[in-house]
Amino acid sequence: MPIRLLFPVIVGSLISACSLTLKPPPIPESVAELPDEFAGSEVVGSYEPLEWWQTFADPVLDQVIEAVLASNFDLAGAVARVDQARARERIAKSPAFPLLQPLVGVNDFDTPTNAGIGAQLDELGLGSGADGAVGIALPDRLGLTTYTIGAEFAYELDFWGRNRNDARAAGAERLASEADYLTARMGVLAETVRTYLEIVNLRHQQRLAGEIVEVFQQRKSLADSLYDRGLTDRRGLFAARRNLRTAQAELPQIEALLADAEGRLWVLMGGYRADLADVLPDSLTPSAALDPVPAGIPADLLGQRPDVSAARQRVEAARYTVGARRADLLPKLSLSGSIGLQSTEAGELFDPDQWFRNLSLNLLGPVFQGSRLRSNVALAEASLNEAAAAFGRSVVTAVNEVEAALVGLEASRRRHSLLASLAEEAQAEAALQEQRYVSGVGDYESFLAATHTFLGTQSVLATAARDLGYARLVLHRALGGAWTANQREALQPQSSTLSTSTE
Repeated sequence: MPIRLLFPVIVGSLISACSLTLKPPPIPESVAELPDEFAGSEVVGSYEPLEWWQTFADPVLDQVIEAVLASNFDLAGAVARVDQARARERIAKSPAFPLLQPLVGVNDFDTPTNAGIGAQLDELGLGSGADGAVGIALPDRLGLTTYTIGAEFAYELDFWGRNRNDARAAGAERLASEADYLTARMGVLAETVRTYLEIVNLRHQQRLAGEIVEVFQQRKSLADSLYDRGLTDRRGLFAARRNLRTAQAELPQIEALLADAEGRLWVLMGGYRADLADVLPDSLTPSAALDPVPAGIPADLLGQRPDVSAARQRVEAARYTVGARRADLLPKLSLSGSIGLQSTEAGELFDPDQWFRNLSLNLLGPVFQGSRLRSNVALAEASLNEAAAAFGRSVVTAVNEVEAALVGLEASRRRHSLLASLAEEAQAEAALQEQRYVSGVGDYESFLAATHTFLGTQSVLATAARDLGYARLVLHRALGGAWTANQREALQPQSSTLSTSTE
């Protein structure tokens, strides 16, 4: 094709490609109408916590969270997956640009005259036997060296938008991967807070169990004294000893549970933490977080929960993939060629008169491929339906998780309040029995019994405080935790954000 005709063809093809792009299909209907607000909302409004764990008002917890964000291996893996998605997006965008590569070559041709072209000349009667007739003397060997310098190029005109749809699908997958990172971040932080609250409770239980053992030791000593004086029988003595052994048996179990919880915290913090005693001092006092929680509305929830955002982006990726696979059914228009300098003498290689060009325009259309292309379209459409269903499920799950978390938080708050009142009454009774014993009005056994009851209520109250923290944590996770629309860029993963140091 003459070069003066090729240029208008290329320009016209580019213009047509912009106007004939196949649009992806719409999103399948999979989500029912959402309610205006949550049934269990306490305060209506937008829920946008940034560093949501600070609601526990514990500076030690804040330090632990910082350590986890700096060295957690799961987050490092999530960052690597985001980097992979970004690289795949760049790869998917590359067909939008022409392929251009330099060409430098040396072609050395050397063959005997009686083989190859020389043999063909002999068959035509123009070989060595015809030297005298035509006046040409062929050498024993034929050789030629050609030097080439130039460039090869190729470009496929995105006539139906296949490459653009593939690139958009990769971009949506990249956004989904970034949302997956935020989901992993939320999961790691939630597990850290949960483990921290567990350690707080176990340490409290360990201290209370030690005090209960001391009370039972005193009650045993009292029972021994009463038995020696004949004021009680062996059954009372054995009951005191049994209670002591039972209380002492609780300590090893608590120690094992505490060691397991601390080990899980070491893993979350990304290494062997022999200095955990310095990281977690004896005094750990997270707030019970009794203040009301603004729950927001489902529309806000869609922007706050990264798992919902990831599901939405995967629907978009599936839509664009369907558009790309449909474009595969239509003809492809490509342009390729080479241009440069060529010579049999190295010294003449850069002579402008030695230029060459090779241009070709190809139109390739699918005719018969055993239904492979149409099966690819059917596969992409089925994947779109699957992604839409997953998105609908994620939305419905998110709304119901928030509803359940609100109810659970309120139930935990009421239980904590009731147990706190019971603990106050037990404390008052213990103080009264102590005063009666000191005044000589009451007996020592009543004082020890009241003290044991008070310590028991303290143990139950500590567990209720832990459960209240768990309930608050479940609500944070259901609402998306640290996910906020205006902080999205600040939370995007960077390759250098995390390290996996085990110092």
